Amino acid sequence: MLGRRIRRIEVVHPDVLRESTRAFADRVRGREIRSVTRRGKNVVLHLTGEFALVVNLGMTGRLLAFPAAPERRVRPTHPAVRFRFADGGVLVFDDQRRFGAVECLDRRAWRKRSRALGPEPLARAFSARALHEATSRSRTAIRTWLLDQRRIAGVGNIYASEALHLAGIHPARPASSLTREEAGRLHRSLRSVLSAAIVLGGTTIRDYRNARGEQGNFSRRLRVYGRNGHRCPRCGATVERISLHNRAAFFCPVCQPAVAT
Repeated sequence: MLGRRIRRIEVVHPDVLRESTRAFADRVRGREIRSVTRRGKNVVLHLTGEFALVVNLGMTGRLLAFPAAPERRVRPTHPAVRFRFADGGVLVFDDQRRFGAVECLDRRAWRKRSRALGPEPLARAFSARALHEATSRSRTAIRTWLLDQRRIAGVGNIYASEALHLAGIHPARPASSLTREEAGRLHRSLRSVLSAAIVLGGTTIRDYRNARGEQGNFSRRLRVYGRNGHRCPRCGATVERISLHNRAAFFCPVCQPAVAT
């Protein structure tokens, strides 16, 4: 889609926009896509005129790009917004559950938004020491801490649960209780889990599909997430589920003791 000019916007479901349909269309129409990047859980399309088209995919969102008519096997099933290009191509934000969001920000607003997000867990600057220093200042449960995009950008519940199991840390432990050695293990496990999930195309629990219509294969690697009642692949104990801040957390009571040992 790089270099293509957006000629028309068709908003099928206005509830995915974080501004009015008219304001959104006025900002986006006539602009070209200069580059595509990512920040945290957001796909960022940088437009001419120093604007950023920010797309949060939510649980089931997809950006489907077509140079011409959509191919049948990846035809949008739940289109929310269509971006039609001057040369006839189309970019579709497709979202079955409509938990995603689309907005257009000017340069100043996007920089402010980006600065409010935490460090990228796969960036070189994100070190075990930095993680330990950040967690030491909070009494929040470590699983909840990991999900706070202001603390660390891009980690969701699936990968937080998997990383904590790999590191042997109970999800309800206060973040400040982690030792330097535990923070080092969590740092390694986070990077390992996220890297593997990227290679395997993400995780499909029910609805998620990538831009080619394929399921994410990391679901075959899940050790604890969604596996309450099953045996832990490490020790054989039964995986348990608890609720932290109204969200499910999964763990092994043997591999992840509630008190540091």
